[in-house]
Amino acid sequence: MRVEITVDGSPMQLTKGENLLSELRSSGIDVPGLCYYEKVSPTGCCRLCSIKDTKTGKVEMACTLTVCEGMDIQVFTSELESYRKEILQLILSEHDHDCMTCEAAGGCDLEDLAYRYGIDASSEVYPPCYKASSVHETQVLMFDPKKCIKCYRCIKACDELQEKHVLDMAERASYIMVWPGHNGIWKESVCDGCGECIQACPVGALYERDAVRKGRTWELTSTNTVCEYCGVGCLIQVYTKDNHVIKVKGIDGPANKGRLCVKGRFGHQYLEKDRLTSPLIKKNGTFTEVTWDEAIQYVADTFSKILTTHGPHALGGLSSARCTNEENYLFQKFVRVLFQNNNVDHCARLCHASTVAGLSRTFGSGAMTNSIAELADSDCIFVIGSNTTETHPVIATFIRNAVRKGAALIVADPRTIDLASSAHVHLQHKNGTDVALLNGIMNYIYIQGLHNQDFIEARTEGFSDFITVVKEYTPERVEDVTGVPTEKIQEAARLFGQAEKASIVFSMGITQHTTGTDNVVSLANLAMLTGNVGRPSTGVNPLRGQGNVQGACDLGALSAVYPGYQPVADPEIRKQFEVAWGVALPDTPGLTVVEMINKAALGEIKGMYIMGENPMVSDPNGNHVEKALNNLDFLVVQDIFMTETALMADVVLPSQAALEKEGTFTNTERRIQAGRRVVEPPLNTKADWEIIGLLAEKMGYPMKYEAVWDILREINQVTPIYRGITPSRVAEGLQWPCPSEDHPGTPYLHSGTFSRGSGLFSPVDFIPPAECPDEEYPFVLSTGRILYHYHTGTMSRKVEALNSFVNEGFVEIAPQDAHTLNIKHNDHVEVATRRGKIIVRAHVSERVAPRSVFIPFHFSEAPANRLTNDALDPEAMIPELKVCACAITKLDMTTSQKEGEK
Repeated sequence: MRVEITVDGSPMQLTKGENLLSELRSSGIDVPGLCYYEKVSPTGCCRLCSIKDTKTGKVEMACTLTVCEGMDIQVFTSELESYRKEILQLILSEHDHDCMTCEAAGGCDLEDLAYRYGIDASSEVYPPCYKASSVHETQVLMFDPKKCIKCYRCIKACDELQEKHVLDMAERASYIMVWPGHNGIWKESVCDGCGECIQACPVGALYERDAVRKGRTWELTSTNTVCEYCGVGCLIQVYTKDNHVIKVKGIDGPANKGRLCVKGRFGHQYLEKDRLTSPLIKKNGTFTEVTWDEAIQYVADTFSKILTTHGPHALGGLSSARCTNEENYLFQKFVRVLFQNNNVDHCARLCHASTVAGLSRTFGSGAMTNSIAELADSDCIFVIGSNTTETHPVIATFIRNAVRKGAALIVADPRTIDLASSAHVHLQHKNGTDVALLNGIMNYIYIQGLHNQDFIEARTEGFSDFITVVKEYTPERVEDVTGVPTEKIQEAARLFGQAEKASIVFSMGITQHTTGTDNVVSLANLAMLTGNVGRPSTGVNPLRGQGNVQGACDLGALSAVYPGYQPVADPEIRKQFEVAWGVALPDTPGLTVVEMINKAALGEIKGMYIMGENPMVSDPNGNHVEKALNNLDFLVVQDIFMTETALMADVVLPSQAALEKEGTFTNTERRIQAGRRVVEPPLNTKADWEIIGLLAEKMGYPMKYEAVWDILREINQVTPIYRGITPSRVAEGLQWPCPSEDHPGTPYLHSGTFSRGSGLFSPVDFIPPAECPDEEYPFVLSTGRILYHYHTGTMSRKVEALNSFVNEGFVEIAPQDAHTLNIKHNDHVEVATRRGKIIVRAHVSERVAPRSVFIPFHFSEAPANRLTNDALDPEAMIPELKVCACAITKLDMTTSQKEGEK
């Protein structure tokens, strides 16, 4: 509500209850200040925003007040301005005046105010009296205490935005200083390098280590785009000079609100490391540089020959979650038109295929139901199978924001992940027992009458069969299966069942199982049982792993659906695409990625086209993958690096990175955002969509587009859920479904009705994992990601700053097991399964339960996926990457070195 107040004798309208300083500035009144930061709670310590209440004569800080009707304040009197000038002189007296070489020069708030008030630091009244220590240096940032103005912005950003609580103030008076961690040494603190403090700093006290002496503020060009790492879809502002990325800041995008993680802020050096810069053809076992014309002609001729000789089913293609929507659309179109089959897939098959299958069956749509920002307003958040602080760090900040505001947090994970420290209850269940655990929670909710009967009756079907199965899963029985105490199951059920707005958040700890679809269905059952679907801050919310894995699915890089999840087996749908594309299309679903690999091993798939994927590191049972790819007659890899998969190729085509081209990306919350070119790509590389177009033309089907936006216009024509997301509307950041050009997008799904009509309860019984521990392989192995690296490591491992945090693989093992096996921290061990073995360092850690181990899969020299099981979920065809049986043997250094040499 707008109310009238008086400012320096003039009436004006401001919003009641809002921060006074913020409202004044929004109304064009430039009240000075250094400590106020709109993203965090006010501090009022710099006192520059002082105003005077004309009724009481009291001087107060505008940043600590809220707008009230009838306020009568003075802002710019000679007395207040003189006071501000004196404060600035005091601040400057404790400030190192090396503005000539300061990294913040030209972008420093203190510098701006000194100029505004005509303060010459060289002739100030007060002599310098700072007592600060030398510059702190970490892997990613620098902190100069002599420039710190003690505004508390960095501390509050760390506390209230990132919820990491690394920083505080220590000492008193002129000795007061920002204090990281327990001992005041930044590099030895638990700081994970997100850089939120840098973005909050109004001066040059905190700055990017890699940006030092690389460009002054006015020398840099900035471009707004989308972070190319995980599926959060953070908007970033990239600062460049001479075609080099200098630094990155977060933008107030709808998904990130200006927040970033360590990869998003500091993970872009890979753009200049070991890039492919010429097409390569393997001749006599050696790669030879060739022209684009020769490479394209050779690929086209060879694929055509395989097609003629062996038929359409001898070819397959893997698209990429690292490429744009437009490129994924063209790739699947290429396979369907020119390979004449539906053998197209991508890494979503390895991560969230069961999400699509499970949510499509129960709700009618296989995507995240709600928006990221809504998590901050949830009353209860249930995180299961998601190590959110490491895999989706920005989303984790919103979860912790909600907890600080009073929300209950339930974490279910076999490991004691970081988020468990914020949880009201941590359910540490055995790997692969998710269905039993969820049935036990639902059993108690139902028995205690915490279910939403009105919602069940009005909006769902199948409840009777569902509840018959659930009644069998008493908390006591579930304890025997999962290892979770009955009391904890009951507590979690009460917290979730009593919440008005409860959100479910999950990721690959749920999906990467032979029962992955069952797991997802169980989560949908829980949401419907409590009526937590179709409203803000509720829902079932899968967190997608890679930057455009959602978009790659949306645009048809899947073997059974066209763009927009339209079934290839539906004659009416197929006819529409045949008309649009001008060709006859195959009528049966194609092979998934694991099926293609299996068929390649059998010699039935003869040729593969792989764009931006690295199955040698990402896919399960890596030894089998290697044999399969070696068995191909012809392999084409299109990438920005010579990956482990590219090394096996017959032809390698050099493409361009996300920050080097234009296009759109769809984040985990179904939001389509524009990626912009921020640097020029290496010479002689091409965008993926251009390469696909050249190859299609050579194979007799022209796919010519003047620009990437022409492809988006075609997508609008054939993809109903994207129809309204035209090139002119991309900047709006709309969420699908957006069926028309006047549609506002859809922040949350299933409002009023489910996409399939009624939500479908599906009874699910617990089925054990495909491979359980035994005497020969007594441990349970799970794999996953860590904060500092991304997927197969092809990008992040080329970034010095990220490698300085973690630069090699490891296996987490519980202290009890380490003691039994006489393993010490950092010892070399051999981890073996029925499929292979690797050598890796042991990390003795209480994060894992006894008889369980964890290995990150980013490291090709310790490839976790040489060990994992390629047994498939029968519905989603997703492999069981999260559970397999393994054995662990301690190695002495001599043994491990010998093995390494082999």
